Order: sequence, then structure tokens, then C-alpha cells
Amino acid sequence: MSNSVIKIRGARQNNLKNLDLDIPLGAITVVTGVSGSGKSSLAFDTLYSECQRRYVETFSPYARQFMDRMDRPRVEGIQGIPPAVAIDRKDPVRTSRSTVGTMTEVTDHVKLLYARLAQLHCRKCGKPVNRETPSDVWKALKSFRQGRKFVLTFTYSIDNGFDETCNTMTRAGFDRCYFDDVPHPIEEWPQDRLGDTMNVIADRFVLKKSDRKRVIDSSELAFRFGSGRLDLWTHDGTRLSFSSELACGSCNITYKSPIPNLFSFNSPIGACTSCRGFGRIIEIDMDLVIPDAGRSLSEGAIKPFGGQKDDRHEYRDLLRFCRKAKIPMDIPFRRLRKKQKRAVIDGTSDYYGVQGFFDWLETKTYKMPVRVYLSRYRGYNTCPDCGGTRFQPETLLYKLGGVVIYKIYAGNVDSALEFFETLRIPIHD
Repeated sequence: MSNSVIKIRGARQNNLKNLDLDIPLGAITVVTGVSGSGKSSLAFDTLYSECQRRYVETFSPYARQFMDRMDRPRVEGIQGIPPAVAIDRKDPVRTSRSTVGTMTEVTDHVKLLYARLAQLHCRKCGKPVNRETPSDVWKALKSFRQGRKFVLTFTYSIDNGFDETCNTMTRAGFDRCYFDDVPHPIEEWPQDRLGDTMNVIADRFVLKKSDRKRVIDSSELAFRFGSGRLDLWTHDGTRLSFSSELACGSCNITYKSPIPNLFSFNSPIGACTSCRGFGRIIEIDMDLVIPDAGRSLSEGAIKPFGGQKDDRHEYRDLLRFCRKAKIPMDIPFRRLRKKQKRAVIDGTSDYYGVQGFFDWLETKTYKMPVRVYLSRYRGYNTCPDCGGTRFQPETLLYKLGGVVIYKIYAGNVDSALEFFETLRIPIHD
């Protein structure tokens, strides 16, 4: 058996007449011909059907009962057939979100990969966000010179009352707080000035290499009492923030743990709420409303309003408004000042404008003629919220190999292949 070709012998499926054929592997082969010549019978009903049948038969009898099964094609033999994916343009596409990636389930693997390995970046400062440990606190201290003084604190809520909070902290062994770059007795915390939390001192130390265990033990204590957060202060007011949660300590923003559906534009969790994962929204297209900006308003520049000859109700309203606002009706629309154009299109407190007219029509879409009328002036525009990426803003905070997920989907197969071939995966994964 040759590994360089697919050998088809004696194909008699549907209107094929005992066809013998060799199809080269590793090349693009186009099957063409007039209607009824047997193109689909060869590609789908013979070649793909046999591939699918062999694949399904590799599963257990229990698993096969839940899978679609294809009949054995009428053919004497097929050799050298590899696993195949078939996308038939005649098959119904259930949603316009469907792509080759979703139909072949490649995107299911990509979203799992991003949920497992992608790096979260803070939406405010842009820095990587990780779950930090006491060891990370010690690693951060290594960049400072030996002998430098540090104060380790955690924030504690005083919602239960100031006196009760002080008693709780004292019983736990914490009797000092930190503000104005100076330690104070915990009873002196200026609660009216600094909000509803206090900075409780967990430890004070002079940095030495031998203090690793002390710093780690104090950090564990601060993380536990500070609900996963702690701060390191120096005598000059420098502050280092750490979080054992998925949070940016510097910006005080907490993020949810990523799940696979966060990286799917077919899921409400990951899809943009404005376009619902389509990347485009249907809006009134002003190029259709004003197809010829060289016309004046009186000549019918605004097509749905008509002109002076049409004498429609909307035109009469526009005429009254333009007279009052001193907007000329007899010069080309493009020559109007920007402020005048905006008043005509967006409306004012005294006039509904073009947009207001269509907004009113949107309330009447239960009527078939209104829906037909609106379809003449609608167009697809890139979603202004997601920029056509189709994803939630939170999804776009994650990068894998420095690449946001939508950029992989926006590229072609070659660029996607290059990305995954050069992607560095940690050894334990």
C-alpha cells in the first residue's frame, strides 16, 4: 500500500460507474464537474463515509450506540485513507457564529488551553496577575539591600465596630497599626479619616538573609487574617502589595478564576453582551439613509423623509425645525456644519431627528410592513464594545504566549499553526 496516495477501486456509490481513482496526499485536490456527475458521491458518500465508518468502529460497542453511524459505501476497496474532516456547504449552519473552528471543535481545545495556561493581566495597570504565596513575598524582598527596614501589614474590616475590632485583634496577638508611615497602638487608628478598614501590623523586621522563615511565617499569618492580601511598607513610604487570590494587589481588583467557557464566543459567559458573540451589530446605516450627500435637505437628502416635492409629514417637521434653528435647506448636506448635521441626525430637545424617527419605528416592529421598511436602511457594523473580537472584556485580559485569543481566530490556518508550533508549554503540562 502506498502512503502517498488514497487508492479508490470500484466505487459504485449512487451514480458512480465502477470508478478507479488515486488521490495524492499532502496536496489540494479539487473535485469538479457538471451537476449530477458524482462529485458529492465521491467526496462525501464514498471517501468521507468510509473514513467516518472506520473511525467510529474504533470505539467500544457501548460508545458506538450514541454516535451517528454511516453506511458502508459501495466500493471494492479504499487504501491509504487518513482521518478526515468534512464540511458540506449544504449542511444547515445553526448560527452565523459558526466557523470552521467551531464546526470541527478545534475551538473547544483552544478554550481549554487558554483556561489552563493563559496569563491574566490587570485591566487597570496591565501587569500580570497571579496567585501569590509567602515565597513570592520573600522573592520580592531579594531585590532590596540587606539591612533595610520593613513593616508587614494586612487590612482588617472594622464593620463590627471599632472597639470590638480592636479587642478581636488584641486577642489574636496584634496590638499595632500602621498609618502616616509610622506604627501606632491599634487603639489610635484614625477611623474617621482612613475609612472602614485598618492596616494591622503583622511583623516588623530588618531585612537579613537568615530571616526567610520568619518572613514566610509572618506572610502566611497576614494572608490568613487579611483575607488573602498583605502589604509591605518601607520607611520612605514605598508599598508592595500581594494577594493570594487572583487579584492585582496594586489596583485592589479581584478577578474570578478562568473557566473554559470564558474563552468561547458561543457561551453567554465569554460572548460580548452587546453583539452576543457575533462581532457585528445591526444598526441604521446612515449611508443608506443619506445615499447622496450632494443633495440638499429640500431635494430629499434624507431618503426616508423625502424632499419638498414629496411633502411627507417627516419632511414638514424637519422644515419647521430647520427654520427655527436657522439650518439652510437649499445647500448640499455635506456642506452643512458638523453641528448642524448632528442636530438633524441625532435630534435636539425640540426635534426627534433621524435617529429618533428610527427609534420610534423600532417600537412598531411587531408590524410586518415596519420590519420590511427598516430592513432597507439597516446594515451590519462592527460592534463598538468588543471591536469585532466577539468576546467579553475580561476574556481579552488573558494572553497565551503574549497573544489574545481573538487574534488566533482572526488569522488564517498558517498563522495559527505557526503560533502553536512555537508556543512554549511548561514541562509539567
